[in-house]
Amino acid sequence: MYLQHFGLREQPFNLTPDTSYFFAGSSYQEALNTLLAAAHNGEGFVKIVGEVGNGKTLLCRKFLATIDQERQSIAPPGTQDQAASAAPPAPCFITAYILNPYLEPRSLLLALAEEFRVSLDKDTDQHELLKELTRALLEFARNEQRALVCLDEAQAMPLESLEVLRLLTNLETEKRKLLQVVLFGQPELNERLRHRSIRQLRQRISFQQELKGLRKDEMERYLRHRLAVAKFPGETLFTKRAVSKLYRVTGGTPRLVNIVAHKALMLAFSEGRQQVFAKHIRGAAADTPEARHDWLPLAEVLTVLVVITLLGVAWMELQ
Repeated sequence: MYLQHFGLREQPFNLTPDTSYFFAGSSYQEALNTLLAAAHNGEGFVKIVGEVGNGKTLLCRKFLATIDQERQSIAPPGTQDQAASAAPPAPCFITAYILNPYLEPRSLLLALAEEFRVSLDKDTDQHELLKELTRALLEFARNEQRALVCLDEAQAMPLESLEVLRLLTNLETEKRKLLQVVLFGQPELNERLRHRSIRQLRQRISFQQELKGLRKDEMERYLRHRLAVAKFPGETLFTKRAVSKLYRVTGGTPRLVNIVAHKALMLAFSEGRQQVFAKHIRGAAADTPEARHDWLPLAEVLTVLVVITLLGVAWMELQ
């Protein structure tokens, strides 16, 4: 649609959580560092909380990708120099990612078994499930591997499933837990964890972090970063006033930033402009219910809606 017009290889503000677009803003880098430190220290439970649209899923995937890269970068025996060999080896992780944890206990155990490639009979009951998972976790430990599970949207987990998860983390060797758990969730997760029935789990959360979105002084770097990943040949497409306006209408929530920025590019393209101005941000925000709106004349709002609709139809026809 507008890619050729602006010299882009791909859409820079796609909503798909692509780790190549991960922006190391202050809140996100701090959260990633916390996750990596907790994982390497063998902590049982870690909690990451953030409002809707603040990038929890992208952070989760970046964390898992970083762990995988660490595993792949471990040099084979005999190739390290003398100084490096004196350092302790990086841990090797076996990871599981549960995207939708709204599962009753048996379904959660089945999902974990599938992620950890545990072979089971289709009629296995919950008791046998726990035994097989325990056997697999012990085998990982014997092979110097650490099992780690990330649960996205954890605020949706039934209390009974959270308790089963806690029971699994009771398993440990003399040195560390057999299973590490990272909970990613909306602020409602904090309320859920206050329930008396899972107070033991709450006490075992050793690290926690809150994702707070982009700061005002990070907005321009965020836009430049995503444009650079999308192979924009210049420095930026957004004027200073457009950047300031974009922060005001989105509050720094990354998902809203991406939605409004994408629509603003569409509007600039429809006018044949090579830059995005504040008026384009204002028009894009008028078409975005969750954005903080400025007052616009009805005629201007209708014009924005018509332009975005026509460009969307044209884009669909090109697919």
